[in-house]
Amino acid sequence: MPSRIYKAPWFVKAVFIVSFFIIFFVAGVTYKNMSKLSESFDLIEHKYELGVELEQMISYLKDAETGQRGFIITQDSTYLEPYFSGRENINNSFAELKQLTKDNEEQIKFLKKLNILIDNRLANFEEVERFVLKKKNNIDSPNLIPIFLEGKQLMDDIRDKIKIMIELQNKRLEARQEAYGNNLELTPIFLYLVLLLSLLLMIGAYYKIISNLKKLKQTNKQLEIFKESANQSEIVSKYGNWIWNIEEDTFIFSDNLYRLLGEEPQSFKASAANFIQFVHPEDKEKLRKQVEMMMEEENLPYVYYRVIHKNGNIRHLKSYGKTLVNSEGEKRLLGTTTDITDEIENFVKLEQRNFELERNNKELSAFNHVASHDLQEPLRKIQTFLSRLEDKEENNLSESGLKYMSRIKSAAARMRLLIDDLLQFSRTNKADKVFETSNIYLLLEAAKQDLAEVISEENAVIVADTFPAMNVIPFQIQQLFVNLIGNSLKYKAKDRSPEIKITYEKVMSSKEAVLINAKANTYHKIIFKDNGIGFDNEYAEKIFILFNRLHNRQEYSGTGIGLSICKKIVENHQGYIFADGQPSIGATFIIYLPFL
Repeated sequence: MPSRIYKAPWFVKAVFIVSFFIIFFVAGVTYKNMSKLSESFDLIEHKYELGVELEQMISYLKDAETGQRGFIITQDSTYLEPYFSGRENINNSFAELKQLTKDNEEQIKFLKKLNILIDNRLANFEEVERFVLKKKNNIDSPNLIPIFLEGKQLMDDIRDKIKIMIELQNKRLEARQEAYGNNLELTPIFLYLVLLLSLLLMIGAYYKIISNLKKLKQTNKQLEIFKESANQSEIVSKYGNWIWNIEEDTFIFSDNLYRLLGEEPQSFKASAANFIQFVHPEDKEKLRKQVEMMMEEENLPYVYYRVIHKNGNIRHLKSYGKTLVNSEGEKRLLGTTTDITDEIENFVKLEQRNFELERNNKELSAFNHVASHDLQEPLRKIQTFLSRLEDKEENNLSESGLKYMSRIKSAAARMRLLIDDLLQFSRTNKADKVFETSNIYLLLEAAKQDLAEVISEENAVIVADTFPAMNVIPFQIQQLFVNLIGNSLKYKAKDRSPEIKITYEKVMSSKEAVLINAKANTYHKIIFKDNGIGFDNEYAEKIFILFNRLHNRQEYSGTGIGLSICKKIVENHQGYIFADGQPSIGATFIIYLPFL
């Protein structure tokens, strides 16, 4: 049995795809928020470094200012160390501030202004230094007061600028925090909901997978049952399957194919060469050519051959193969091999029976010849001598002799009638039937002419519909009409004249309840209805049996062959005939003839 590939439902695929994108999206959002958080940390750190540097610069300026003032007061040069180092540190700190504010245009503007103020303050330091050292002025000199006031004002301006720069950095940080604040607050909730949705989808997919696995197990179980059923079917039907993978040039044999060869299942490698080893020597070459042609044309028509089992039994096999292409585009030749030994044996028996039937037909033809010639000749002589005896010796015979002679005449007449009916029945069975397009009305009129004398004697009334032309065997249809009309006249009621009504209609077999499994779709329906003695419907089928009679000879004459002839004629036309009777009311015969 070919393997079955299970494909995941679209729902499971969709869930995994959506879940993948959700996880990817969550990772992206997380990465983005982490990046923003890192930027916030960097901004805080930057603010801290900027504030430190600005405060450091103020401190350096204060150190320089303090050192300078200490030197002015004490005239001790050691106080100038923080002054000189302060100036150098101020330059370094300013360089660091330029690096920290390079990405902020507004801070750069304030830094430039701060630079000018610092330069002015340093210039103020130098002016104080020149004034004190070179001019040797006292610290209490009123000339220093404006310079000190200028220095104080510069320091105040520097502090204001630094304060503004720190506030500006704080505002920038606050704006960034406000921009990111709402986003950071909503992000965890959003991520939680997204992850929850993803989890729900994964749970749904999990249950769907579990459900599909159950269905898959059930399907596999059914496949196992089907496989076992197929194996048993192969055994019962005496056939085996095989598959030839055209592209890989490999074979697969079913278990029962081995059994057809008289071997245990899978007892040897499946291949064409190994299979041919079991073929009858007289059939090997023929089968080998068929296999070679199969491999060239990728097709195997019906081929018949024999195989020999190890125990010497000879079996007749039939093989057939057809190429199929699967969804992956792989070509495989699927084949079946059937054991037809029983069919061959039945065919031989059928031939023997046909031979016997042909011989019986010849014997029947010989009997017909005897019945038509050899039997009628002595019967004619008996009837002739009876007629002469009656003419010449009637007055000399006793009453019992006359009675015996009457019985002999009656028996001879019945014998002639029986021989004539048998001849007619045998002619109806002949195979040389020629169908012709015939005028049914003329055939009916010819039948009435054959019975004209009886119709006249009985004052019978026959009413018939118009018939279309039909493709029939003319003389048989005429005989059918003769027998049916004659049957109505024979079984007439004693208290009324015979009336026969013949109707016609075209019908569909599907609308006729009595036409079960009819071969044709359309039929000619002809109904013969009379007002005779009728019959009980329990005999509706028996009246068509050969030699079957419902009445004794004393009541009604006849041989019981007439209606059998009618049935045979209708069957020769692949039609049907049915009877329906009502005692003391009449009989109805319904005939269905197919459109040919």
